[in-house]
Amino acid sequence: MPGGAPVITGTTEVGRVEAPVTLRAYLICAFAAFGGIFFGYDTGWMGGVLGMKYFIRLYTGMQYPADLYPFSDDDDSPYQKYLKGFHLRARDQSLTTSILSCGTFFGAIMAGDVADLIGRRLTIILGCGIFTVGCILETASTGLAVMVVGRLIAGFGVGYISAIVILYMSEIAPKKVRGALVAGYQFCITIGILLANCVVYATQDRDDSGSYRIPIAVQFLWAIILAIGLAILPESPRFWVKKGKLEKAAKALASVRGQPIDSAYIQDELAEIIANNEYEKKLIPQTSYIAGWTNCFTGSIFKGNSNIRRTVVGILMQMMQQLTGKPSFKPIGINFIFYFGVVFFQSLNTIKNPFLISLITTLVNVCSTPISFYTVERLGRRKILIFGAGGMIIAQFIVGIVGVTAGRESQHNNSAVSAMIAFICFNISFFAASWGPAAWVVIGEIFPLPIRSRGVGISTSSNWFWNCIISVITPYLVGTDKNDANLGAKETKGLSLEQVDKMMEEVSPRKSAGWKPYTTFAAEMGLTQTGVVVENDAKIETAPVEEIRQSFEEKAITQ
Repeated sequence: MPGGAPVITGTTEVGRVEAPVTLRAYLICAFAAFGGIFFGYDTGWMGGVLGMKYFIRLYTGMQYPADLYPFSDDDDSPYQKYLKGFHLRARDQSLTTSILSCGTFFGAIMAGDVADLIGRRLTIILGCGIFTVGCILETASTGLAVMVVGRLIAGFGVGYISAIVILYMSEIAPKKVRGALVAGYQFCITIGILLANCVVYATQDRDDSGSYRIPIAVQFLWAIILAIGLAILPESPRFWVKKGKLEKAAKALASVRGQPIDSAYIQDELAEIIANNEYEKKLIPQTSYIAGWTNCFTGSIFKGNSNIRRTVVGILMQMMQQLTGKPSFKPIGINFIFYFGVVFFQSLNTIKNPFLISLITTLVNVCSTPISFYTVERLGRRKILIFGAGGMIIAQFIVGIVGVTAGRESQHNNSAVSAMIAFICFNISFFAASWGPAAWVVIGEIFPLPIRSRGVGISTSSNWFWNCIISVITPYLVGTDKNDANLGAKETKGLSLEQVDKMMEEVSPRKSAGWKPYTTFAAEMGLTQTGVVVENDAKIETAPVEEIRQSFEEKAITQ
């Protein structure tokens, strides 16, 4: 309209709160999911590097076994005795692996505030920059000190990326396919692990610094691709709504939906986002910086829609994703396999090529994850979490039973060891099709806009906290935690983020799958009869549509 900003109104039709799914939305979310490569690749290369002969010699000062003793298969020979001790000390394995998770823990917590300040895109790009600095130090390292510092700094960057990519994807993905698209983040994690294993497998036998520097340096490529791509992608429209930049929000929403800015779909969805934000601001007042954090823990833990309940569900969801069970034979959690798989398989002394077996387990992880693209939308989040946990429990019990009986090293039973590896693969498959992607989907959906960035950051930091704990304890072989399904999660399949808020207010987890939207926030907040001026930095006030239009016409005449 000439002479004034556009005016939008909401709708009472629950099916019109979001534009139809377009190829553009798929492509934007698919590229954002590329951030999972960071997580996965870093998880994958460390396990292989820890088992490299050159890396062990460089970091321990020990000579190669073949340089000191003639080769022998006899377990009592000097060669075999020396070979068993030819590895990094447990404390060094623990430190080099866990220090990255320590950095990511703090990075994920900080990322929420940064994302609210400068935006989701710029926070991810900043994370790429921090990660690159750490990667430089890791590549240049020839000793433990520089490697540890590099891992810590890189961890901060990965923390930023892992938390905000989930936030960004959840806020721009269409509700009908949001679960599948966010599950793509977990798929990219598995791709990253696979790529790392392939690179490590190719360089393992090099007798120079390229054996470990090449796998580390490849990470620069992921940082460059993600940073450049995010620089040209649109910002989250929900971020602009939270900042009061409604004109920018409309442009961003039109971009991610592939619709013209004056489309009725864009107007209806933007009105719903605005109305929900106003509604949540009344319930969650933003009075100070400290209050912004304490708001994540307000309400009663027994009330389904309380902030503390949502935060606890997010924390427990990510905790359970990490604590996927550790049978009594050895601590076989998912991240144990990917962090310490090569070292573990070497310790069995029954596998000729532990690097190859580690690569196979990674392939199982990659091939199983796409199953969730279908099941997370078809069956819903809760069902696959419950079924996945049940499958992992069965597989882990079998690994534990075989491990303390026929699979003991002293039994020299290759068939039993092969059976253990098979059920480790079953365990990975159940995880990859359920808890791996679904935990990320849930934490991106359950938080209202005023606390969403901090809620996702806290939940993601829980993932990295337990990741760190696992990394610390597994080299010492003392982890005995067991997994259980989190039945406190509610079903969010097929709902917009604003409808998720309404559902969390009204039903229990068991009844959540049957809840259907029956009204819109635009209707409740009066935006179906009144309008909102789409103008940056303007105070959000509503008035009858005709009054707003008349006001603009009068201003246009006087100008």
